[in-house]
Amino acid sequence: MTKLTHFDDAGQAHMVDIAEKQETKRQAIATGTIQLSPEAFKLLGHNASKKGDVLGIARIAAIQGAKQTSTLIPLCHPLALTKVSVEFEPDEASSCLHIQVTTETVGKTGVEMEALTAVSAGLLTVYDMLKAVDKSMEIHNIRLLKKQGGKSGLWQANT
Repeated sequence: MTKLTHFDDAGQAHMVDIAEKQETKRQAIATGTIQLSPEAFKLLGHNASKKGDVLGIARIAAIQGAKQTSTLIPLCHPLALTKVSVEFEPDEASSCLHIQVTTETVGKTGVEMEALTAVSAGLLTVYDMLKAVDKSMEIHNIRLLKKQGGKSGLWQANT
C-alpha cells in the first residue's frame, strides 16, 4: 500500500519536505462543469447579468483561486506560478458550462491543487453571479486531467 505523504510516522499531519527535490517545469490541467437552467445559460455570454461579465469575472476568480491555493488548502506549499490559463466551453444543447484550467511553474512540487482550486473558484463564481436567476445550478465532475513534471513524470486521466 502506498504511504500517504502528508502524515509522519506517528500519523501526525505535516507539510511534505521538498528541500531535496529537483526543480522541474510542472504543469497540471483540471476541468469541471456547471449545469445551468436555459435562462441562466443565456446570461453567460451576453453580459446580460446584472452583475456584469460573468465569464470575465469567473476567469479572474479562477486565476486568483490558483494563486491563493496555499492559503485555502492547509498543507500546500506556496508556489510561484508561471502560468494560469482559463478556458470556457459553453454547451448550449445541455445548458452546461465547462471550464479547463492549466497551471504551470518551475519548482519542486506540482501544481495539481492550484489547477483544481482554480476550477472550483471559477465555477463557484459563475454560481454566485447567476444565483438570482437559478439557485438549482449544479457543479460537478471537477477532476485532474493531466499532470507532468517531477520524479513521477507524466500522468493522464483515462477518458
